[in-house]
Amino acid sequence: MTDVIVHKSAHLSGVVCAPPSKSYTQRMVIAASLAEGTSKISNPLQAEDTKATIRAVTALGAKVKKASGCWIIQGTTSLKGAKKPIDCGESGATLRFMVPVAALAEGSSILTFRGSIERRPIEPLLGSLKDLGAEAHVGKFGNRDGVFVSGNGIVGGATSIAGDVSSQFISGLMFASPLAKKDTEITLTSPLESADYVKMTEAVLSRHAIVVGVKDNCIAVPANQTYKAADDRVPGDFSSAAFLLAAAAITQSKIQVTNLDYQTVQGDKEILRILKEMGVNGKVCADNVEIEDLGNLLKPIEVDAKHIPDLVPAIAALACYAKGTSRVFGARRLRLKESDRLESLYSELTKMGAKIRINDDGLTVQGGNRLHGAVIDSHNDHRIAMACTVAALGAEGETVIQNAECTRKSYPQFFTHLKQIGADVVGGKFDR
Repeated sequence: MTDVIVHKSAHLSGVVCAPPSKSYTQRMVIAASLAEGTSKISNPLQAEDTKATIRAVTALGAKVKKASGCWIIQGTTSLKGAKKPIDCGESGATLRFMVPVAALAEGSSILTFRGSIERRPIEPLLGSLKDLGAEAHVGKFGNRDGVFVSGNGIVGGATSIAGDVSSQFISGLMFASPLAKKDTEITLTSPLESADYVKMTEAVLSRHAIVVGVKDNCIAVPANQTYKAADDRVPGDFSSAAFLLAAAAITQSKIQVTNLDYQTVQGDKEILRILKEMGVNGKVCADNVEIEDLGNLLKPIEVDAKHIPDLVPAIAALACYAKGTSRVFGARRLRLKESDRLESLYSELTKMGAKIRINDDGLTVQGGNRLHGAVIDSHNDHRIAMACTVAALGAEGETVIQNAECTRKSYPQFFTHLKQIGADVVGGKFDR
């Protein structure tokens, strides 16, 4: 475990490049691995979760060559069951995306997961796969949870699944169903949350000549399609950039974050509207965002997080510095992330002097209280570590972020980038 020390930092300034999108990188890798021919992915994110996705696709037969600034992926149209268990690390997305893909392979596979399947549930996805003619079940491989997939193809047909547990279930089915033997129809039994992630999957599939019909509560996937090779570039990640933008707002600073394309399908670009509503001046340009806080106290805000759960940690940190009471709701799914993020935000920000109430669905933050340094347990959750770091930039004294290396999961350069714009941070070089 590695600790990082954070001190109060005033007037950050400079230019920083947003990291590539984890969500796009994982989706592009999977689509390319299923394609005929060779695809090039430029500007991929090099992080723990994307490494897990690479391990998974290569175990099933794709070939990945890492070159300067890109990955060259030779896809395979004849997936083979994995000879050894596939280590999905702590990447819930890799597990949920790749279980349906593994069902397409000739032969069985085991996908293992670090952490608890109970915290990152998968049973609804396995139920839908059974409806579509594929067999998979949860079990133990040594001391780790694993999913045992029989393989030998997906028949297709009709299935139903909840839309408010994880959009990753739907994306996983969307990757595999185009290669089913007959058309697939997925009916959502509850409203879809994090809808933009499903749209992101649809956009990536279309780049590889795959047609998927997404309408309201139904997703229709024609059978016997063929993935075609395609070159693509990973855009910058608004989910990660949100912490940089929040840091500027909290410290009343001016920074520019490059590599952000507002035209991409990313629900978390909503952070720009949230900052504006809180009174932060910002400018959206063709490929960057500028933030300039004029020194006024932030305004409180009410946020429905149904479609933007990954922004809640950054919003919670911002709300601590608002003049008034902010409320976040529609965030029940945060209890099923790397940690129970509602509980984690409550326990760690409260240590710093924040006044927070939680319920099953969200947070209420009474802003305007002076925050102070504390010893922070990251709960091995990258977004908790980053949220508390950002909050610490405006807090008096010294804050220690324990197990800070968990940021390698999605943003290995987080602490390096903060130092680049002037934050007083000791340690945290995890991008080696």
